[in-house]
Amino acid sequence: MQTTEAVVQDPIGLHARPANQFVKLAAGFHSVIKVRKVSDTAEFNAKSITGLMRLGAVHGTHILITAEGDDEADACAALKALVETGS
Repeated sequence: MQTTEAVVQDPIGLHARPANQFVKLAAGFHSVIKVRKVSDTAEFNAKSITGLMRLGAVHGTHILITAEGDDEADACAALKALVETGS
């Protein structure tokens, strides 16, 4: 299992388009991927748009991305880069 912390940089947070990009990227990995706010214990499926919207991550929110599986390191690195740079 691998966990990484990221800070949401998109001005609108993980909402609508950024959330959709996050889910699409997460869905490309075999690992089970969860996401939560650092300040909260509620985890959400990173491959679910509904889950990501329920996360409520606005600009500046610190999130934890946890992946477990054969491509966990790649998943964490790619999702962190997306959250922090938009690419």
